[in-house]
Amino acid sequence: MTAAQPASGVDRGLHVVPDAAATPAAAPPEVKILNLVQGTIGQNPAVVKAARGMSHFGEHSLGWIGIATVGALVDKPRRRQWAGVAVGAFGAHAASVVIKRVVRRPRPNHPSVQVNVSTPSKLSFPSSHATSTTAAAVLLGRLTGLPLPAVLVPPMLLSRVVLGVHYPSDVLAGSALGAASAAVVLAAEKRLAK
Repeated sequence: MTAAQPASGVDRGLHVVPDAAATPAAAPPEVKILNLVQGTIGQNPAVVKAARGMSHFGEHSLGWIGIATVGALVDKPRRRQWAGVAVGAFGAHAASVVIKRVVRRPRPNHPSVQVNVSTPSKLSFPSSHATSTTAAAVLLGRLTGLPLPAVLVPPMLLSRVVLGVHYPSDVLAGSALGAASAAVVLAAEKRLAK
């Protein structure tokens, strides 16, 4: 079994549909939530495709760093704040990787869970995508005045569950860590502005 294939199921092209018998009633609660999400919106190929796109964008926080770089180049008066977005996203990602290596929680591997994207590691807690996205959204929201955390964070968190690569607690913990990381960057910016 590879990281991109579940233990059982039928290949339907875009993703793998698990066998109905593979979801026992005694599955852990977080697996049941995964099954619910994947059995509803996760059955829509467009949703899975969008979730994969978000996964690639958020990998190692590179999409957020790219946006911050462009912002720093075109908005020179606020270059420091744009740099803060890049530092915050990457710092949040780095913090999540350290915590993953300490906690060492494996990714979902229940036979009823569809794995719809490959991952760079087998570790799950916390979600690095949720961490860096929350940090970037908070910092970008502060910079632009837009409600970006409310717009960007929920879809990224949901996408990790749709893809079957994180438990709900992984994405919630990642989001909390990302918010804390953004708060550290904002506090540092205030100190530098004095």
